[in-house]
Amino acid sequence: MQSPYQEELPNMNLIIDIGNTGIKLAVFNDKNRLMYWQRTNHLNCTGDLEQIISRFPVRNAIISQVGKSLKELENFLSKQNIAFIKLHAGLTLPFDIAYKTPETIGADRLGLVAGAVLKHPEGHKLIIDAGTCVTYDFIDYHNVYHGGAISPGLQLRFKSLNDYTANLPLLQAGDKKIPFTGYDTETSIKSGVIYGLANEIEGFIVKYNLKFRDLKVFLTGGDEKLLDRYIKNKIFVSSKFLLLEGLNYILNLNK
Repeated sequence: MQSPYQEELPNMNLIIDIGNTGIKLAVFNDKNRLMYWQRTNHLNCTGDLEQIISRFPVRNAIISQVGKSLKELENFLSKQNIAFIKLHAGLTLPFDIAYKTPETIGADRLGLVAGAVLKHPEGHKLIIDAGTCVTYDFIDYHNVYHGGAISPGLQLRFKSLNDYTANLPLLQAGDKKIPFTGYDTETSIKSGVIYGLANEIEGFIVKYNLKFRDLKVFLTGGDEKLLDRYIKNKIFVSSKFLLLEGLNYILNLNK
């Protein structure tokens, strides 16, 4: 029996973001409205895709990949007659690239820049993506992408303290608010890692604001909500779906 979604929402886009620790899946209609979103692991992605395409009439897809290549996923899309593209800097993009090595730009960074341009086509923009790594990406008011910075994310910082010391435990941030002055080894590590990264982010925002007027700052990524509690500078825009929206924008430009 035909799904009611197939009558109401023809020719939908499937967005696949393969990260270092998992996969994000989304379905967009022609109006760029988010219809479905799911985070899953690398092991059952084709099962999730089967459920998605049984509900939504997907015709086109885009794959953003910074994690491992999933050939079974690509084979699945081909068998379902879903036309897909893999994101790279050579596609038609809604911005120009001034980066000296465009072929090395991560697909996730390209998608984030596209999402920022979609939401705010005018003015300078700084995107901060707090995930496995923390990336900083700057786009000027001409929508030219210049690059930015890459630093370790929260979990990499916790892990490095455990890997390269003899006695420090492996910790996670947790949900409890951490005091600025740690009162034991655990809270001292958490204070150093969390407040250290929060201060780093604030420092980048301040430096870019001093150089570029009317800067729009986006904060996104898996650790966005946690870090938001520790960052005093609240001039940024929290955007959970910025990457997915940017990928859909690029897919529409390249159909």
